Amino acid sequence: MGRLAVVDGLPVVLAFPIGLVCGVAFGYLNGTLVTRLQMPPFIVTLGMLNVASGAARVTSNNSTITGLPQPFVDFGNLIVFGVFPSIFLIAVGVILIGWFILRFTVFGRFIYAIGTNEEAVRLSGHNPRTYKVAAFTISGLTAGIAAMVYLLRLNVGSPIAGAGYELNAIAAVIIGGTSFSGGKGSIIGTLVGACILQVLTTGLQLFGAGDNVKPIVIGTVIVLAVVLDAYRDRFLRAIESR
Repeated sequence: MGRLAVVDGLPVVLAFPIGLVCGVAFGYLNGTLVTRLQMPPFIVTLGMLNVASGAARVTSNNSTITGLPQPFVDFGNLIVFGVFPSIFLIAVGVILIGWFILRFTVFGRFIYAIGTNEEAVRLSGHNPRTYKVAAFTISGLTAGIAAMVYLLRLNVGSPIAGAGYELNAIAAVIIGGTSFSGGKGSIIGTLVGACILQVLTTGLQLFGAGDNVKPIVIGTVIVLAVVLDAYRDRFLRAIESR
């Protein structure tokens, strides 16, 4: 996005949609590889992370892009009603749309159903592959939106911006109650998990913990959350079997 808007001189109204389309393309490719080739989702997305990271370095010539258009910078610094930053309102909008889709649409219900029992969805006459590819594609779109928001926040385009954030995302999702076994979780829960993680990070800073300690703490939180999730599933199965 930064390269198109600054180096190539493309108007912002065109540069950012193209960036979002790139996110959609990566998401669709992930979904296709997972569903068509039956590849493990974690391996596919991890590999694509490296591909995208390398592409960002090549596109930016491994340097930070500065000099973004002033209207874009002004929008990133905009405070609505003197209280709400523009990037906060964008995040809230994405959260509300995701919550509505998962809670009140047929598509959202099938996403949960596939996570619970994919074979049951197939036997009911629906193709799980279509929904899974759509889910990966939407994930790519939201990654593009996140890149736009991060660019609004930093006002520079850096090829290494957000490096390591994938661990924070995993931690926020797990802390928010999403189960690795599938079929459980919510957008609001993930938001709560992200807030808890941010409070934890801020607390570490207040206590003077160095940057080398933070990954240890976050990794420990992820492991504990997974362990608790596993024991929770076993406990629920034991209750249901009685």
